[in-house]
Amino acid sequence: MRLTRSMCTIAECAPGGDSPATARPRLVKIAVVGGSGVGKTALVVRFLTRRFIGDYERNAGNLYSRHIQVDGEMLAIQVQDTPGVQIHEHSLDCNEQLNRCIRWADALVIVFSITDYKSFELLSHLYHHVRQLHPGNMVPVVIVANKADLLHIKEVEPQQGLQLANMLGCTFYEVSVSENYNNVFNAFHLLCKEVNKQQITSTPERRRTSLIPRPKSPNMQDLKRRFKQALSAKVRTVTSV
Repeated sequence: MRLTRSMCTIAECAPGGDSPATARPRLVKIAVVGGSGVGKTALVVRFLTRRFIGDYERNAGNLYSRHIQVDGEMLAIQVQDTPGVQIHEHSLDCNEQLNRCIRWADALVIVFSITDYKSFELLSHLYHHVRQLHPGNMVPVVIVANKADLLHIKEVEPQQGLQLANMLGCTFYEVSVSENYNNVFNAFHLLCKEVNKQQITSTPERRRTSLIPRPKSPNMQDLKRRFKQALSAKVRTVTSV
């Protein structure tokens, strides 16, 4: 709980305070999903604080927040940690809470551990489940292979994760949350850039569709015609005189 309290909310850490002249940062919502014990919470905390903490209580689905600068723009990032997923009778055992988290997210990180082959088998199931919950909306997805430092007990080769990620059309990162911060940051940074790009691209369209075009006066053409008729009649009268 000490960690949770140290995380500021969007309102608490928004730059510029309550000044109306300060634009509110663009919000990016990321959900982190995967099997139990793959290091999802450690990954989230490493990204948000740069620190690695080895032991955590059972995942309660905490929501964390911070601000990050991407391509010179300040973004408000919300990261949703989620409970571990399991396969039950060849299908995912996903409760409604997890489904809500996936629907809520603008982007997702799917995590597996190289020391747990079952967590690797979850990948394609989770990916297709994400696509079902976002029909017609290609939310960015990054696949992260965690615990890369534990080579002596690995069950999944890096090439296997890379091949599956390529097949699914996802970016792949192999990380050691305990030893290296850079790839952890790169995975989240990539998603922030993709979501920000989508939001910037869609904003003009939303503005265009939200604006109600001002209707032309139904009598405008008729008024112009009458005005021309009046002018021509006046010219004829002057000429006859």
